[in-house]
This record gives sequence, C-alpha cells and structure tokens, in this order.
Amino acid sequence: MLHDYAIGLAGGPVVVKYGGNAMPAGGGADPVIEEIAALHRGGTPVVVVHGGGPEIDRALQERGIATQRIDGMRVTDAATLETTEFVLCATVNKRIVRALVALGVRAAGISGQDGPTLLAEAASASDLGFVGTIVAVEPALVRTLLEGGFLPVVAPLAVARDGAHAYNVNADLAAGALAAALGARAFVAITNVRRVFRDPDDPASGIDELTLDEATAFAASEACRSSMKPKLAAAIAAVAGGAQASYIAAAGPGSIAAALAGDATILRAAAGTQNDADRRSDACIPPLPSPSRSSTGPSG
Repeated sequence: MLHDYAIGLAGGPVVVKYGGNAMPAGGGADPVIEEIAALHRGGTPVVVVHGGGPEIDRALQERGIATQRIDGMRVTDAATLETTEFVLCATVNKRIVRALVALGVRAAGISGQDGPTLLAEAASASDLGFVGTIVAVEPALVRTLLEGGFLPVVAPLAVARDGAHAYNVNADLAAGALAAALGARAFVAITNVRRVFRDPDDPASGIDELTLDEATAFAASEACRSSMKPKLAAAIAAVAGGAQASYIAAAGPGSIAAALAGDATILRAAAGTQNDADRRSDACIPPLPSPSRSSTGPSG
C-alpha cells in the first residue's frame, strides 16, 4: 500500500472540491466521502477542499446576522467572518475528518490559514468586507501531510500577508489554486449538476470536453450561469497552473471514478502544449485504482 501510495504521489495527487450544496442533508452515509476513503486506502493520494455555504447561511440566520450579497458574493463583516470560520473550520471540516477516520483513513483537517497555505488580499470590491482574492499558494504543509500518508482536508479560508486576519475566499477558486500548486493529476469539482451545460434548461446540452480557450470563452458568456462561473474558473486555473486535467461532475456513488472515466465536463490543456504536471508525469503512472465491492467504499 505504501509503495503504491508513493508511486501515486509521484504523479501528483487527486484534488477533490466537495461543495456544500452537493453534501447530503441530515447526515447519514456519504458516498463521495466513502469513495474518497476507498481511493486513499487503495494508494491514491487525495486532497479534499470543501465548501459549506448552506451551513454558513443557517448559522448566520440562527445568530440573527443578516446576509447581504453583492453580485452573488456574501458580504463578510467581522461577525460574518467569525461565523464562517467557525462553520468551515470547526464544524464542516472536522465532520469530514471524523467520517474519513471512521473509514480507516488518516485524515488531517487544516484551513488555508495554516502554514500559511493560502494568502489573500481584499477583493477589488472593498464593500465586500473580509472577502479575499487568493494571491499566493504555498503547498508545503499539504505536501508534508501527503508525504506522511495523511489525507489533507482543507477549509477554504485564507490569511492576510501580515497574518492580521482571515479572509473568506471562494471554495472553488481555493481548490483550483491548490490543485495547480500541487501539480495535481486530476482536479475533480464535485457539485450538484452532472456537468457544464451550454443551456442550463436543456439536459441534453451537457458539454463533454473543453480546451482552456473554449472554457474561458464560455465562462465569459451569458450562457454560463453565475453558480457555474467560479467552478469553471477554478477548473481553468487548475489546468493553466499545472494540473493535468479538471473534471466537473455530480455527487453520487462512484462519482469520482465515473468523472475520471469521462462522465463529466473535462478540461485539458490545448493539444500540443505540455504543462509542468505533464512533464512530471512522463514516466508511466498507473491508473487510479477502482475501489472493490468488498471495501467500505462504493464500487468504482
């Protein structure tokens, strides 16, 4: 297992962004977490970056803190930032860690503030408060955890350069930036839709594959709905920065294996180009193992 894990790490980890809207409500079995655990136990290095928007909204409501949005982005004042940090770091993050530990995985929960891993500056719209734009990624801590055989679970909070305070950053963009910095063999964005659609109202308009140029043009078009824009931007950033490929797919049993097998919208570098991750993977890297039916994870 350790030998297989070391070989997998040489080819780059799989970075999974698991959005809050895709997580099952009310607890219970989580097929995505089960599959992540099965992949890790099978020798595939995995990094999880999670969201938690719905739980943040509920916590703000329970605390009587009004939620204000500008262009779909939550305005983050000091009280909102404190609640966001509590929900993401102390609640969602540790719940995922416990679920993975229960499945036999050595999981370690951190946030982008640790290390620090994610550095941010105030977003260009200053009236968003403590909403940040990621300006640098230092993946040393995540690499150290991976090299030690741990599965890092990362909450999407960044820190100011001077360490004075945290920033609330978009979870999709945090995951894409980390996947790029790690030279991921795959960046998989698990969400609540099967893939990117040319027409969101037409289930037959799913897009199977995009080049970076095609994805960039589509993300800028009116056909790309606001909820998909950050996911597509993250997928673009991951591949442009060094990941081998990005996949946007729906949550469900075996969803990661299905996405890597083609049941997703896939972004790759344009034909004839070779990013850093490609160069690192010139040696033959074995394919991702499929979890067996006898494991606690679902079938691949």
